[in-house]
Order: sequence, then structure tokens, then C-alpha cells
Amino acid sequence: MECVDVVVNEAGGVRAIVEHLGLPTAGARLAPEHGPLHASWC
Repeated sequence: MECVDVVVNEAGGVRAIVEHLGLPTAGARLAPEHGPLHASWC
């Protein structure tokens, strides 16, 4: 496994590095928020 240590001083630098490494740049989709659990099923 390869490790990379980087110091980035530019705003777009992180995206450029991630794209260069072939890694996904989009964030993960979040699941919809659920309301509080109810004890009605008990």
C-alpha cells in the first residue's frame, strides 16, 4: 500500500491531488434523516 504525505497551501490543491491519484472527489451521499424511534411496535 502506498502512503502520501502532502501539505497543501492552495484552495483547489486538494481536489487536484485527489483527482491525480484517481480517487473520487464527490462526497458520499447521506441517508435521509429519520425521526425518533417509537415504542409502538412493542
